[in-house]
Amino acid sequence: MNINKFISTILHPIVIPTIGVVLYFLVIPNRLLSYQRLMVLSLVFVVTYLIPLLILIIFKKIKLIKSYHPETIKERKIPLLLMLVLFILLGNTLNNIANLRELSFLFFATSLALLIVYILFYFKIKSSIHLLSLGVAAGFFLILSSIYTKSFLIIIIIFFLLSGILASSRLNLKAHKVNEIYIGFFIGILSPFCIYFIL
Repeated sequence: MNINKFISTILHPIVIPTIGVVLYFLVIPNRLLSYQRLMVLSLVFVVTYLIPLLILIIFKKIKLIKSYHPETIKERKIPLLLMLVLFILLGNTLNNIANLRELSFLFFATSLALLIVYILFYFKIKSSIHLLSLGVAAGFFLILSSIYTKSFLIIIIIFFLLSGILASSRLNLKAHKVNEIYIGFFIGILSPFCIYFIL
């Protein structure tokens, strides 16, 4: 595996939500007990990592997609729609748990971002889901900075640096064009702000 594929794999969109939740529990004061945090983290991991992975495996077996990294708009439509539903359900679940309303913003924001990407499919516009996921994470911690009047600058800078590294890798792999990288990232980073003002 070359370095670009390695970076794309470790920063895959299905990994970022779990990383976001881990960071949230590390930096945000919370009344949840350790085992309750572990339960929430496990739920997020199953819904955003294991289930999507299983969906991709099944779709490849029945030949709905050619590879585990769907490239064409046609191949992306159904997996993205299923991810959209999963993120809405997860966001709704977390929104109903005491002390976790802010965490639900991460998943509602991702849902909104995926919906926008899905709508853009009808205009034949493809966006980078990899960059979208990092954009959502960066936007989420910008929102948390506002809510708690506390600086999470280091985390935000790290997400921006990782976005640059990932963008370079995706371009080197010829998985995306430059405009698809920018579209994905800006949809991602703006979505948490939209959710914050809507909710």
